[in-house]
Amino acid sequence: MVDEHVPVLAERVATLLGPSLQAPGSVLVDCTLGLGGHTTLMLTMYPNLRVIGIDRDPTALLMATERVAAAGFSERFDAAHAVYDEIGSVLSERGISSAQAILFDLGVSSMQLDRTERGFAYAVDAPLDMRMNPTTGITAADVLNTYAPGDIVRLLREYGDEKFATRIVSEVVKRRREEPWTTSGPLVELIRAAIPAAARRTGGHPAKRTFQALRIEVNDELGALRRAIPAAVTALAVGGRLAVISFQSLEDRIVKKLLAPQTQSSAPLDLPMDLPEFAPHLTWITRGSEAPTDDEVLANSRAASAKIRAVERIRASV
Repeated sequence: MVDEHVPVLAERVATLLGPSLQAPGSVLVDCTLGLGGHTTLMLTMYPNLRVIGIDRDPTALLMATERVAAAGFSERFDAAHAVYDEIGSVLSERGISSAQAILFDLGVSSMQLDRTERGFAYAVDAPLDMRMNPTTGITAADVLNTYAPGDIVRLLREYGDEKFATRIVSEVVKRRREEPWTTSGPLVELIRAAIPAAARRTGGHPAKRTFQALRIEVNDELGALRRAIPAAVTALAVGGRLAVISFQSLEDRIVKKLLAPQTQSSAPLDLPMDLPEFAPHLTWITRGSEAPTDDEVLANSRAASAKIRAVERIRASV
């Protein structure tokens, strides 16, 4: 039995994507399947819908598949073990030319946070892994043990906005000279000691920013996102809709930067008239980035930092 799971911004996702999912044979690609909360809701609401669920985490795929089966929707669901920037090949392998809706729910999933052995959470001592796909790639321990000090400082600053990156990394390097990093507990203690007491009293858990930065690096999250958004737009049918939920400003800025130019004319400034070939490919269906309601945050604390942006494809590429 799969544990109860509340997807973030679920009702808003259904409202934003629903208009493109009415026709028989409509396809939704859930690019970050997780535990399947969004997918199960959409399959429930839209009886003509087929969902392709993508996730790099094999455990998440298994649990989501069980959830969908328990809800009676197995015939309209197909799971794909892949990273979301592979959306083009996932659809091609299934003989699908385009999708009517595409959803990204970025960041770490609740299942990954709740499973202590995965090393994503800083509240308990666990192996410093942090891989969303635990079968391949470098771990957080590898980053701490093998990266040059300057590279770790850069990661903490760019991906975690950590003001005390230099202090933290200095202590990390001292420790690794004596013994390699293996678990999260000593790292949390080191970070707490390295950050001044006054700074520890604000901004949440002192290890939050470092753990975020390590997770992003281990999983190439921002690189995958930069590749995935253009691939998703290419895969989107005319009249189709794309929604992206992000949980931190780095992700949201990338999404906006990649989508915004396609909502504007590409005509040269000195052109006397706007020709059809220069017309926008996309139009915004959200005003900026929308936040969850106060009621949703009260019901689901993990929604607190969520933002959603959505666009509709209004013409094909030339």
